[in-house]
Amino acid sequence: MTVVEDRIDMAGNTDASRLDRLFQQLEPIPDGYRVEIVRGAVFMSPQRNTHWQIIRRVVRALEDEFGMDVIALSDVRIDFPGHLNGFCPDVAKLRDGSKPDEDGRWRYEDVEFVAEVISESTGVNDYGPKRDAYAVAEVPAYLIIDPYTGRCLLSTNPKDGEYTMERRVDFGDPVDLTGTAVGLTLATDGFPRD
Repeated sequence: MTVVEDRIDMAGNTDASRLDRLFQQLEPIPDGYRVEIVRGAVFMSPQRNTHWQIIRRVVRALEDEFGMDVIALSDVRIDFPGHLNGFCPDVAKLRDGSKPDEDGRWRYEDVEFVAEVISESTGVNDYGPKRDAYAVAEVPAYLIIDPYTGRCLLSTNPKDGEYTMERRVDFGDPVDLTGTAVGLTLATDGFPRD
């Protein structure tokens, strides 16, 4: 390659394009698995029935509140701030009127709510680097749902790259999201446990 070609290649080497290449190299993804890239590390985890049942209940609550046209995504890639963060949130609610960018990607700036259901193998990401990235992205409400402990952790009010408020809720008690962009109360009494 010439110096000019090297510079052109380097200029086009954004995190988004690098993430695109990484995800393409991982295809095909085996049925029943989910792949995310967190801080440049690839994580592949199996989808479990408990996981899906909780996701389904959260999406259903969003549809009941906002109608069937709500932009509620599950396991769809959204690139978040930080080095090589291509997340596929279990549930992401985007604001009304959101549209994918020119590359067909959803913008993290449009995310109003994220719910992650803990998996044993990747739970550390949900409580750590993903939580940090969601705070930097100023996602107004981030809910971690843990079927192993039977608890939820709601983080709200992101400021300066951190969530300033946290609330723990046991399964069976409602999660009050009325003071957030989501504006609903989420029932947890039907959440299964692992």
